[in-house]
Amino acid sequence: MTIVSVPANVRAALEAVLDCDGFLVDEEQRKHYGHDETENLQYPPSVVVRPTSTEQVAAVVRICAEHAIPITPIGGRTGLSGGALCVHGGVGMALDRMNAVVAIDDKNLQVTVEPGVITQVLQEAVAAKGLYYPPDPSSRGSCTIGGNIAENAGGPRAVKYGVTRDFVLNLQVVLPNGEVIWTGANTLKNSTGYDLTRLLVGSEGTLGIITRAVLRLVPLPKDTRLMLVPFPSAMKACEAVSATFRAGVLPSAMEFMERDAIAWTMRFTDGLPTQLSTDPEAYLLIEVDGDHADMLMRDCERILEVMEAHGCGEVLFAETTAEKDALWKMRRSVPVSVKAHSVYKEEDTVVPRYELPRLLAGVKEIGRRYGFSSVCYGHAGDGNLHVNIIRGDLSDKFWEEELPMAIREIFEITVSLGGTLSGEHGIGLVQRPYMDIAFDPVQLDLMRSIKRVFDPLGIMNPGKVLP
Repeated sequence: MTIVSVPANVRAALEAVLDCDGFLVDEEQRKHYGHDETENLQYPPSVVVRPTSTEQVAAVVRICAEHAIPITPIGGRTGLSGGALCVHGGVGMALDRMNAVVAIDDKNLQVTVEPGVITQVLQEAVAAKGLYYPPDPSSRGSCTIGGNIAENAGGPRAVKYGVTRDFVLNLQVVLPNGEVIWTGANTLKNSTGYDLTRLLVGSEGTLGIITRAVLRLVPLPKDTRLMLVPFPSAMKACEAVSATFRAGVLPSAMEFMERDAIAWTMRFTDGLPTQLSTDPEAYLLIEVDGDHADMLMRDCERILEVMEAHGCGEVLFAETTAEKDALWKMRRSVPVSVKAHSVYKEEDTVVPRYELPRLLAGVKEIGRRYGFSSVCYGHAGDGNLHVNIIRGDLSDKFWEEELPMAIREIFEITVSLGGTLSGEHGIGLVQRPYMDIAFDPVQLDLMRSIKRVFDPLGIMNPGKVLP
């Protein structure tokens, strides 16, 4: 892998368009921006730039294009596919200083933001006006809107409201040659030409750098009901997921956690409900939301009937805001707790929700055959299963040579069930070798052609997505 350094004359040109806090070359600073949450990977950029405006972003990109220097956009560094890693060195463009909520339009239910806005900060800003931005990844307290858009992030409430793509109306983007465009219009409907907005969402910074986004909002639900449902069988828990929707209920969230995910979270997280136990093989965390308490209660009753029909244990209902917060804290703490236990690889598989039991069974069978353990959890209502393969005491040889074959089998069974490689984490660096499972050569060539049209020099986040 070629590592590109930034020559002195290019450094001088970059420094000239940025302030003193916008140009970093110190080794510790470069290391800080050289990792995300993907395993233990570390790829420091040669220099870090921290622009404060679209104009500065465009100026940096023009300089890099003139000298064929790779540029990697960097958000909150919470990614799990290596999408923000500077694998070819060059310039790491950290967008953390472009963090303004520019305007909240409560008449049209829209908000304009810069890419460095923390997702939770945005949610709280619009909630103060009675509005709601539903996409909420587990890392919402530290991930950024720009990164969410680049990866098409989802989160627990995607099951009812949709993923990030469903809330993006328009994007301001700096192209790889330094030109600045808006991709669409600030309208709910747009059938005018090719949909550049949806093309840029999920493109992982390989086609351009997002500098502003206009996002759709919805009214803030007045109330929620939350329940934690234990199961003696993980398979039965998965079967209950599809059955809930067939019973006519649309939860706002439906999360799956198997035993080890709960056990490790209990060890690393304070303030969890005392009723929690590691005896059940799996739990479902189910939320409904809306404006009418009687309708929410009817939904809960129907859900409870489905759960009991699938052999659930005693259901824990969160009665207070504090209890609800505790259960959500538990769910959001699962990834951190798994990481604290061991280095791991996380595969972000997704299948039609009815196939979730077969996917879980297939993952466990592959693990038994290859000799690794896995911890599974995820957004069951979407059929999105996060498969965490635990490093433990596995040898370097197994981790580097044999495990990729096992991961390929996991993806093959996922695709055979009508699913695909990633539901919300993106492809980035670590899933690139498996893209041939989901796409044939014609599809991959079309994607490469799109990349060449946008980025003929190949400088924009190179080494990502396309094998």
